[in-house]
Amino acid sequence: MDEIGQRNPARGIETTGLSGALSVRWNLTEAELVETAVRRGEGRLTAHGAFVATTGQHTGRSPKDKYVVRDASTESTLWWDNNNAMTPEAFALLYEDFQKHAVGKDLFVQDLIGGADETYALPTRVVTEQAWHSLFIRNLLIRPDAEALARFDPELTIIDLPSFKADPARYGVRSQTVIACDLTRKIILIGGTAYAGEMKKSVFTVLNYLLPERHVMPMHCSANVGAAGDVAVFFGLSGTGKTTLSADPRRTLIGDDEHGWGEHGVFNFEGGCYAKTIRLSAEAEPEIFSTTRRFGTVLENVVLDAARVPDFDDGSLTENTRAAYPLHYIANASDSGRAGHPRNIVMLTADAFGVLPPIARLTPAEAMYHFLSGYTAKVAGTERGVTEPEATFSTCFGAPFMPRHPSEYGNLLRDLIAEHQVDCWLVSTGWTGGAYGTGRRMPIRVTRALLSGVLDGSLRDAEFRADPNFGFSVPVSVPGVEDAILDPRETWADKAAYDRQAQRLADMFRRNFEKFEQHVDASVLKAAPNLAIAAE
Repeated sequence: MDEIGQRNPARGIETTGLSGALSVRWNLTEAELVETAVRRGEGRLTAHGAFVATTGQHTGRSPKDKYVVRDASTESTLWWDNNNAMTPEAFALLYEDFQKHAVGKDLFVQDLIGGADETYALPTRVVTEQAWHSLFIRNLLIRPDAEALARFDPELTIIDLPSFKADPARYGVRSQTVIACDLTRKIILIGGTAYAGEMKKSVFTVLNYLLPERHVMPMHCSANVGAAGDVAVFFGLSGTGKTTLSADPRRTLIGDDEHGWGEHGVFNFEGGCYAKTIRLSAEAEPEIFSTTRRFGTVLENVVLDAARVPDFDDGSLTENTRAAYPLHYIANASDSGRAGHPRNIVMLTADAFGVLPPIARLTPAEAMYHFLSGYTAKVAGTERGVTEPEATFSTCFGAPFMPRHPSEYGNLLRDLIAEHQVDCWLVSTGWTGGAYGTGRRMPIRVTRALLSGVLDGSLRDAEFRADPNFGFSVPVSVPGVEDAILDPRETWADKAAYDRQAQRLADMFRRNFEKFEQHVDASVLKAAPNLAIAAE
């Protein structure tokens, strides 16, 4: 085995069992990885120097193909209703076959860190068979300095071999695609998919499992901080705007997707961003757009025109087009990835039913209710087979990555909110004046104006009304925002149709929350929407 470019790994490739590889290239830089990826035909450069790759069949995550080893350690700690189980014997067989599959292959290794707070950091070794995957994860995780790299000792190992095809009968899995997580041994195996986001989310999954035991809240959120040290956290599922809204030139970006909240405050799990680029424009999102013109950025499934200029309006490969870039490509990004405790928590939802107000203030009990609910909506065109709005309830705004029961995360969040007296808000970036297909998307200028009021503290003193369907407090008037848009019912031409739609959505909330009712107290149960109208 030829080990090329080795940069003082304390423990070598033999720790992964992949010593039969033809060559192993250690901790290559961006330039080395781009040169190698282009030479190997893994992708090509855009007109502006970014690297673009396509991922074939899988243009997004495969949550149904993700498995966790069920052993003595995880038996009582995992939320098995939400996680597919794999036996230790099946994982051992899969791992052995991964090692055999790697024999004679060129491999790439990056030694990186998950978690900017050194108290909770997760040293992670990522082994890939594609150079662009190595570049991707180098962009997304935190790069140790030379001193840390010299004494690097991995706690988590990820092995990503897209050319490996799983045999369902041999391993007890669903398809040829497999993401297998052994949380006890801290080994993750990814095969049968070239979608690079599986690596990133695997690190998130492990941290989500480990950190609650240390009283650290793992969060699927973006976060930024103002000049006065006021931290804002933005929870939200894909497409709700958490990356866009946290990239505020007036505030320092802590991170765009995954964070922890512990005794020292908020800290980024990552060293980069993985932003959606469909319909990206320089006018609406200049900070993110600029990163797509930087050497070292990875563009995933983005279509190029004849001049190799990205066409961000072209979703022919997928609506889930992405850019992966290091955090320092954002001019106002934090150098440390750390900040203090939050002053505001914003829960983002893209309500395609046109029912929710553009902003509402939440009590701690209401915050826990909506955090456990994790509501947003899919619209036609974003996924195959979706022809009208569909409610999505992804608990904790990230159910696929939550190994433990949601109540553990919800109770931890509620405790931290109370301890640090955090203001909580629900913000809809969805539709107004009607549902998707009838109404219009909430203007981003409205959302930004409302968030300005949240962040500067002025919205605290606004006059509020109680929403008749959901009970939370909605401001009556906000400077720079027309009053009518704050009351969604008033934006609908057919008020009776709004009432029916509102009650329909309220019923969806209540039915979804039934599985959590035995895990929360009376105050959280009271935060459920009102179904009085539907009962008449």
